[in-house]
Amino acid sequence: MLSARTYRFLILFLALIPLLAQAQEVDYDSMLQRIDTVENPVYKPVVSFSYGVMNFHGDVQNSKISPVIGNNAISVNVSTFVDRKHHFTANFFYLIGNLSGNTYSHNDLTQNLNFRTSTSAIGANAEYRFGHFIDKEALIRPYLSLGLGNLSFSSKGDLRDASGMTYYYWTDGSIKDSPEWLGGGALPLNRDYEYETDLRLRESEEFGLGNYSQNTLVIPMGLGAHFRINSRSFFSLGVAYYISMTDMLDNVAYEGTSIQGSKGKDGFIYSHLTLHFDLFSDPTTRRVDLLYADVEFDPLLFDDEDGDFVLDVSDRCPGTPYGVEVDTLGCPLDEDMDGVADYLDQELDTKRNAWVDDQGVTVSEEDYMERMELRNTAMDREDVEDYTAIISGEYRLTSDVEIPDKFQSLDIDSDGYLSFDELLLVIDKYFDFQLDLDVEGVRILNDFFFSQ
Repeated sequence: MLSARTYRFLILFLALIPLLAQAQEVDYDSMLQRIDTVENPVYKPVVSFSYGVMNFHGDVQNSKISPVIGNNAISVNVSTFVDRKHHFTANFFYLIGNLSGNTYSHNDLTQNLNFRTSTSAIGANAEYRFGHFIDKEALIRPYLSLGLGNLSFSSKGDLRDASGMTYYYWTDGSIKDSPEWLGGGALPLNRDYEYETDLRLRESEEFGLGNYSQNTLVIPMGLGAHFRINSRSFFSLGVAYYISMTDMLDNVAYEGTSIQGSKGKDGFIYSHLTLHFDLFSDPTTRRVDLLYADVEFDPLLFDDEDGDFVLDVSDRCPGTPYGVEVDTLGCPLDEDMDGVADYLDQELDTKRNAWVDDQGVTVSEEDYMERMELRNTAMDREDVEDYTAIISGEYRLTSDVEIPDKFQSLDIDSDGYLSFDELLLVIDKYFDFQLDLDVEGVRILNDFFFSQ
């Protein structure tokens, strides 16, 4: 089992790991550039394009109205925020499309009517996106809108076939070239769905309706939802009901026309898919180049050739084999401090101050002398000095790094080297509050110990 002193050392070492890691990891990109949030970006108009279908609602309309089946229509829109908090949007639109309707009745032949009118509307509306309750960056944002515009139309009817023969509807559901009250002999006709007759001129000439205006105000009321794609684009699904200020879109009105319709103004429904593009607004963030962004750093300063996660510029042991555990200076670990790295050491628990061979195995004096006798050359001066130190008992571990003055008192044996035992003693005193050192001081002492 581990001793209490060893546990304390492990706890302190784990506490120092983040500091050591922070010293090794440098975010060089953050040194060169910084991303700032733009406090008050300028928002430019958003351009959008819509495609959808239009369904007429009035006197002459199809029996069934579907939001996905109708006459094709397209629109172009330009929108912009109208308040500082971006809760409301002003939208300017231009809409073009066709409206049509067909009614059939076997009981009342005067109700067999049809029309088709080309329309164009221009106007503006105000849109509310529930910004008081929903974040503007939300993926889905519902909206409501209300506006005002001008609608131009030109109603035409399919009253004759390609040969110019007028349609007459019979009670049996057929279409012939003469009215039913004239009796037999009438020839059958087929509708060609070519809307050739200007209904306004027909009413003016035959029924004295007059040359009524084909321009009217419309009030579009819409609802739908926006779906965010990214910061620059989104799409929406919506439906708008356009109430017109006329009853003549289908050329049938409650008063003043040859055929009496129901009370109320004509209108139509526009169901659409819209794509929005914010192409011109300022970005919400900006990248700022720092003062030294143009400095060309020497890549050699950031190289780590041996891959031990210690940069070459501070690696005291370059060329360490890949995967070998190293200390903060890039040197392989040597737990028994016999001068042979652990990954090469065949005797990992060599006693302190013992002489070892190249494999880290303890060598006795007899073995050492025997090896010297087998040499073909004279003993090197360095070997002579080492041998003299061994036999005299004066061999001790020393360091080329001088101990800082504030740590001199920690060198108990005054050998100019802080041993592992002396470091453990310091840690014991630190946890027992017997040492006048703070956490930063202990960290510096730890760095000094591994730099010896």
